[in-house]
Formats: sequence, C-alpha cells, structure tokens
Amino acid sequence: MDRFPHAANVDFRSPLDLSKAATAVLDAEGRVSGWGSSAQRLLGHAAEDVLGRPAARLLAAAPATRLSTLCKAPGPRSAILDLRCGDGGTLRAAVTCCPLSHRGEAATVVVAAGLETLRGWEVQLAMLQGLATESPVGLTIFDNDMRVVWGNVSTDLELAGIGQYIGRPASDLFPEGEFISRHHPPDEDQIMEHVMTTGEPIMGMHYRGRAPADPVREHVWSCSYHRLVDARGEPLGLFEESLDITDRYRAQERLSLLVRAGKRIGASLDVRRTAAELADVAVPQLADEVLVDLPPAVIEGRQPPTGSAPGHSLLRMHGRTPEEFRTSPVSYPPSSLQATSLATSRPVVDVGPPGSLGGPESDGSYSCLFVPLITRDAVLGLATFRRSSNPDPFGAEEQALAVELAERAAVGIDNARRYTSQHAAALVLQRSLLPQRLPEQSAVDVAYRYLPADSRVGVGGDWFDVIPLSGARVGLTVGDVVGHGVHAAAAMGRLRATVRTLALLDLDPAELLTRLDDLVAQDSESGADDGMSAEALGVTCLYAIYDPVSGRCVWASAGHPPPIVADANGAVALSALAPGPPLGLGGLPYENVELSLSGGSVVALFTDGVVEDRRTDIDSGIDRLAQILAWQRCPVEELCDRALAALPPGPQADDATLLLVRTRRLGPDRVTDLELPPDPAMVARARTLAGRQLADWGLSELSFTAELVVSELVTNGIRYATGPVMLRLIRDRCLLCEVSDNAHTAPHLRRARRDDEGGRGLFLVAQMTQRWGTRYTSSGKTIWAELALP
Repeated sequence: MDRFPHAANVDFRSPLDLSKAATAVLDAEGRVSGWGSSAQRLLGHAAEDVLGRPAARLLAAAPATRLSTLCKAPGPRSAILDLRCGDGGTLRAAVTCCPLSHRGEAATVVVAAGLETLRGWEVQLAMLQGLATESPVGLTIFDNDMRVVWGNVSTDLELAGIGQYIGRPASDLFPEGEFISRHHPPDEDQIMEHVMTTGEPIMGMHYRGRAPADPVREHVWSCSYHRLVDARGEPLGLFEESLDITDRYRAQERLSLLVRAGKRIGASLDVRRTAAELADVAVPQLADEVLVDLPPAVIEGRQPPTGSAPGHSLLRMHGRTPEEFRTSPVSYPPSSLQATSLATSRPVVDVGPPGSLGGPESDGSYSCLFVPLITRDAVLGLATFRRSSNPDPFGAEEQALAVELAERAAVGIDNARRYTSQHAAALVLQRSLLPQRLPEQSAVDVAYRYLPADSRVGVGGDWFDVIPLSGARVGLTVGDVVGHGVHAAAAMGRLRATVRTLALLDLDPAELLTRLDDLVAQDSESGADDGMSAEALGVTCLYAIYDPVSGRCVWASAGHPPPIVADANGAVALSALAPGPPLGLGGLPYENVELSLSGGSVVALFTDGVVEDRRTDIDSGIDRLAQILAWQRCPVEELCDRALAALPPGPQADDATLLLVRTRRLGPDRVTDLELPPDPAMVARARTLAGRQLADWGLSELSFTAELVVSELVTNGIRYATGPVMLRLIRDRCLLCEVSDNAHTAPHLRRARRDDEGGRGLFLVAQMTQRWGTRYTSSGKTIWAELALP
C-alpha cells in the first residue's frame, strides 16, 4: 500500500486549465450557448437546465451587471464569484472570461474552478518554487543514464554553477567524495544503479567531500535517492536530495569524541601514556597532531615547579599515534604565544602562512591552538593542537572541545603523577624492608628473585628471608600480604621482622606461625591503623627449618602454597598436605611437615605471583615450575632465571617472589657426638674429648676456651637432667658447642654475689662466646654456644 495516498495522484496543472476547469460559452446576450461536462460536475446543473437561459441565473449573490462587465471586456478578465449549485448550495469560484469571435458572432468563453482548489494549487506551486530557488536542500535530477539533467539553486551554489555539469555523470560532481554510512555500497554509481533497478529509495546516506564552491573545507551531506517514473510507471531517471549537515555531524562527532575521551584518557595511570591517549582521541577529528609539553618533574612523578610558564625547560611528547610518541626538550620565549597561554591559563589560537612551520607542513598554511593543562593545584604543562589539512582558525566550539580534552588530560596526568610518586615511595619502602643481602651460612646455596607488580597495579606485600639459626641450621620463609601500596609494604616489613624475631627464639615452624597468627588477630581486633590491621587479614606465610647435620627439613604453612622439592636426581615431589588457614583468621591449628633431604636437593619457596595469573590457574603454574626444577644440574641462579622467563608475557598482576635453595650436608668430619651418663665425673671426659677433637680440626688455640664452655654446659646438664646428656661439637663458620638433655627447665643468666658458691657458669659462657641460647625439643632442651674461629 502506498504510504502517501494523497501525494500519489498529485496533478500540477492549474485548476483553470481548459482540460480540468468547468467551461461554458455565452452568446452576445449573456445566454448559455455551451455547457461542458466539467461544468456539470462542478456545479451539478445538467445541460438542458442551463442552455439558452441567462447566465446571470447561475450567480448566487453578485449582480448580473458584474458578469456582463466581465464578458464585454476586450481581453481576459477574472473575478471571484459565488455560483449556484444544482443542490441549492453555493460555490465560491474563480471565474475567467475570454471574448470569442466565431463566424462574426460575439461570444464569451467562461472558465471556472473552485476557489479552494485554486488556492491549494497555488500553494503547491509556491512550494515547488521555493524548493527550486530558496530551499537549503539540494535537488538534482539525473536521467536514465545517471547524467545530470537539472539542479535547483542550492545545488547550483554548491557546484559553483550547475550548467557546467549538465549531461555529465554523477561521479564528476564530487570526484574525491565518499559515503561514510555503513551497510550500503560506498560507491555512488552502485547506489544509483540499485535505486534505478529496484525502485527502492535509499534515504539518509552520509556523504563526505569537498564542494567545488568550497574546495578547502570538508563538508558532510545527508543524501537520499528516489526513482522518477512517468504516468505509465516507466523510469524517467533519478531524483537526489542532499542537505549539508556538516555542523550537526561535527557536533555529533564532538559528543562521541568526549564520550571516547572519558573512557580513554587517564585510564592508564601513566604520564606518558596519558599524553599519548590525548593524541589518540584528538587525532584526526580535532587536529592532525597533538603535542604535550610537561616539566621533567611531572613526568618523574614530582610536584610541578612554580612559575613553569615562559622560558622554563619542558619535555615535549609528540607524534601522530601513541606508538610514535617521542620526547624532546623545548622552551618558550617570554614573548611567545605558548608563554602567553601558560601565563594567562587560557587557550590561544595561532594561524600561520604557508611555509611558517617548516618541515613537512611548510607546503601549506596551518592553525594551532595552545591550551594549558591546569589542575586545582598548578599548571602542569601545555597541549598544542595543530592542523594543516584545515588551516582555518579553531572556532569557539572547537576551542571549547580542546579545553575539555585538556582538562581531562590534566586530571589524568596529575593522577598519574601522584600515583607515580606513591608507587616509587612504596617500591623504595618495600625494597628497603626486603633483605639487602643474604647472611652467610653453610646449610644451603641460595638464589632469589623478586619481580614487582605492574606499576598500574601497585607495589604488593611479598617478602622472603633466610635466617641463620643455632646448630648450623637455617630458617627459610616467604609470605604475601593481600593488597598493594604503602600499607601492604608496611605490613610486609613488620611481619618479616616479627618472623625473624620469633625464628631467633628457635621455635619450630608450627609454633612460630601460631604465635604470628595471634599477633595478627590481636592487631585486627584492636583496629590499629599500622599497616597490619586491614591488609594482614589476608596474609599467607610459609616457614621452614633445614638442619644440614641430619638433613631434616621441617615446614608449616599458613595459607601459603607448599614448597616444591627436587632431589639430587631431578625427581620432583609435591606436598599432599593442605596448608593451614591464613594468618589472622583462626580456626584449624598449624601442622609441621617433616622431610629428609639428601645433599644437593633443590627446594623452591614462592608466592602465587610466580605460579598464577589471569590466564592460567595455579596448578598449571606449579607444574611449570616443577618442570624447571627438574633441571637439577643447573646452578640455582640459572634456575631462577628460567622460572621467571617462563612467566606469561604482559603486565605482572601481582608481585612474584621466588626463593631457591640447594641443600648441603655437614659430614662426620665436621661433627662429633658424645653421649654422657648423668655422672659428674663425666665432665672431665667431656673436656678431654673436646680438646682432642679441636686438635684434630687444627683449632688447638680454642682448646682452653672451648673446654671451659663444654665443662660449664655439661655440668649444668648433668645437674638438672634425669637421663643421659648429649654433647655435640660442630665445626662450621664458627665452633658450635651443644649440650642436650631431657629437662625442660630453662637456665637463666645471673650475676653472682661475692659470697655465692655458684651461679657464675653461664655468666662465664656468655662472656667467652659470640652468643649462646636455649632451644626446646619434644624430648627436652639444647643449650648451645658459638665460639669465633681464630
């Protein structure tokens, strides 16, 4: 069904045209001598009712003399008359009388049409006249060969004269233009051919190009195409209507650009990237190139210098795409427009003649817009929007758009600057809290790697440590604090110090984690804002003790991945015991896991950043690390490098900490044991054995001091023990003397009075050794002392 039923039968002939109007013929006496069928249709009078009768009888109100006057006029005369209708009504009509001479007899032809019908036709005619001469819509008619036939005044103005294009194909009108609407062929010939073939109109196509009357500026038109047909439905050609929507299209582009800017600019928390994002958004819609000039302090994350306008050294970041952004130094003379923009905090427009830019742009004129990058605190720098494809000065709307983009970029750059400063401070804090160098010890060969998270994520709370313990043993620990930033780093530092302190008390791993868990829970309940209360609720920790004398390794975990162990043959073992709960949550107790390790075994302690990321699960990461540990013969430093090289490429979402140790064993040539019954007479035997062993080790210089220490420790053990006493001497980086018994009473160092008979033994031991202490076992205690080697 036709969507426009009233427009389908539009007839543009005048209602007074003889082929349409009501016609009658009057003789010289004013009687009706001819009555057409059209007159009968208009007024409803049959021919036999009016023929031969005075025409004045057809008038409803006007005097007969008026009709007589019209008929006797020498030429055509028109008037508005009220005519009687056959049904008794009246019709206001436009009447034209024309004298007619036929065979010498005077006669008059009368043509009439309804006044309302005539007025409607006049409106249509005025509309057509307006479309042809005054409408902003360009109207162009093409013939069946798609060659220009006619164009209205609007088309004539755009083409700088339609006459030169008559008979030429449509492609000649805008040779460099193109359709930018989607879902349609981009070629105009294909579109017109489609309309001609199918008869289906194509509406609202957006076309971009340069009009011959304005070859410098690029315009956008909304174009529609319709097929023209004659009364028989045969194609006559094409009818195109086009409306210049450049301003509206650019306004929509500016709106979409602002939407895109809100999503893109400032999302990276990186100063250089934010500058590149500004260029990426503004090119090419607003400018051909964007330059961003910033003080070095801002790029480095520091506070911008005061008075950063004229003459201040800046770094220019520029390029046509973010990937091409490069940096070069630049400064502004005090009289420059850039300096004026910075000093006044307002945008400044500059338009230059051809050749004034130099370089590739020197072939044509250019337009520049300088916009200061302003935050609440200071002027950060300057953004320059430059274009040569459209040398006209930036208009008011374009300036407003550039200022809006510059404001967004300034906020993003300031946020990135602040984040860079905070990230650098957190990174310095974290690195200062991690071990600066590992202590010397003989139990294991150690290699470690720490890889901080991507700067956009922030510094995490990973830590590790290697702690020398009594008896040539070593404590190994890794941990992870949930969260990022200064608080996580501070919590990590305190937890690492706490673990080290508890480890020096010679606590076994499960007991150490239990005490650490109590500390974290107490801080969380007290709400202390010291860096542990919030972040530490998600702390995980693994602590292990390795004894190079026995090869025994004991570890416990608080929510942390268990270690991976590879023996000297490369066979890899994973623990089947599930870790205990993270610190601060309470619940299940922590359990010790005991392993017997041969010399040359490799133990990997790690945080989840080594084995887990957004693309792979933790099980796959553990399998990957286990395969790397199978390369047993590689040095542990090389194994660390292999493990980090196997991490997935791209930004690191979390800190990655890896601690690898290769175990050593102290052979019987460096350790001696002697079991003594609880008899005071055994003290002398212990001194003798100690002297002989030191002589065998070439340490006779220590005999006097060592025999005295052994005498005091064995005497103390025999006095309070109820069973045998075990004496052990270890030659390591120092001489270790250990006495173990089954008593759980702890010896105390005290200062004896002059009249006391005892109480001076441990005081002498403390004065003559590097350090001494007590550690407890399930069967009793061990008192140990270390003597420096000569």
